[in-house]
Amino acid sequence: MLSSPVKPWSFYGRRTELEQLEQVLARGRWFFMQISGRRRIGKTALIQQALRRVGITRTLYIQIPDSDPAGVVAACNGYLETFGIAERADGLAGLASLIGRLARAGYVVALDEFQYFHRKQLFDFCSMLQAEVDQLATQADQVPGGLIVLGSLHAEMTALLEDRDAPLFNRVTDVLHLDHLDIASVLEILHTHADDDPNRLLFFWNLFEGVPKFYRDAYEQGVLGEGRHGVLERLFFASSSPLRGEADNWFLRELRGRYDMVLQYLAAHPGCTNSDIEAAMATLSGPGDARQVGGYLKILAERYRMIERRLPIFAKSNARSGRYYIRDNFLRAWLHALQRPVLSVAFRPMPELIAQADERLQESEGYALEDLAAQLYEERSRRGLGDFSLSQRIHGYWDRGDVEIDLVAVDEDNRRLRLGTCKRNPARLPAAVLDLHRHGQRFLQAHPRFQGWAIEHVAIAPQIPPALRAELHTLQANAQDLADLTAGLSE
Repeated sequence: MLSSPVKPWSFYGRRTELEQLEQVLARGRWFFMQISGRRRIGKTALIQQALRRVGITRTLYIQIPDSDPAGVVAACNGYLETFGIAERADGLAGLASLIGRLARAGYVVALDEFQYFHRKQLFDFCSMLQAEVDQLATQADQVPGGLIVLGSLHAEMTALLEDRDAPLFNRVTDVLHLDHLDIASVLEILHTHADDDPNRLLFFWNLFEGVPKFYRDAYEQGVLGEGRHGVLERLFFASSSPLRGEADNWFLRELRGRYDMVLQYLAAHPGCTNSDIEAAMATLSGPGDARQVGGYLKILAERYRMIERRLPIFAKSNARSGRYYIRDNFLRAWLHALQRPVLSVAFRPMPELIAQADERLQESEGYALEDLAAQLYEERSRRGLGDFSLSQRIHGYWDRGDVEIDLVAVDEDNRRLRLGTCKRNPARLPAAVLDLHRHGQRFLQAHPRFQGWAIEHVAIAPQIPPALRAELHTLQANAQDLADLTAGLSE
């Protein structure tokens, strides 16, 4: 029996972003565009797709290395040779003027990892580029090309392009930020190359969230439709695994010491408080480091955007009830579940290590399910699908006692409030619903403005069999599984 042919990889999602970039490229006049987003989020792929669709062939892509001026110039000259451009830069000033000449000749120049120009030894390039950009702007209608700068470190890109004292302040003509693929695009990938199994969606979402590069890696390894252990072996544990060094090479190489310790703790304890982290640091390295926790958290949140502080719904920004989470599913999964087993592969049986990693991943899928369900609600509301129209983002709720509500959804227009509980194991839903009713009463006492509203309760799991749905109905809760929440999104 002949096997069905493997469907080729395509360009998934990004319709709005692609249209915006195409409009910029199609103007036929000078532009200076900033594209930002986490590493591996698809910034370069988006540019390539837009250039193909618009029909622009005069291009130069340069990935700026984390190096000194000589190293940057050498790398740039290497890219010039690769792209068949005869000119060479003889220094940073020469690079700036070369960019201007290429733009006048109709080239689209892309400088990736532009944030490295924030380094002290490279910063002078920004003033050199400013002089060139200002000249190009005065002749915009006569300049058919443009410049795109790409960056992955939010704080440093902001310092280079948005700070009032920066040489390039107010020079950017267009801005585009790339976030994760929406869930509809992830569903399209899985439907095309694997299946519609809701457990597969949760597994991959917990690992990769909406990072297209990682799904393509799984596709190229032929494991998008495989079992959990097969996926982990091919992507992380085998000697040729494409992702075994991903986190260390692209996310953690600039972070060592105390920052790494904080991230390790957050990965193992999602939803921890500032005092939890201080206590852990005091135990690990002494009270002196514990007093520095606030500074570590600030840098990880603002400069690297690796963590976030969440508040219960309706809480004030200065509330002391904040909880900390690693923003990126891949980074959290690597630190909590994969890093140590992968590093131990030379010393212990691989099947044993894969099983250990998978067990830890399953522990974290409960938290991932909460985020996945919240995003599904938001996507459905934005598309006019489903039975609940949101008037704000979904949040969780907790107090200083034992009240814990996974999801609180608000529909101001129709005066509806929906309270939800999420469990990876559906057998735990009946007990969770009883807690939800009790916690909901405490929530309503704390927020009397919802008196007179329609209060609804929902129980969420990856899959919910019919008998359990009926039981949950008797407990006055609507059952929703991932098949319910994804219905219609990929059509």
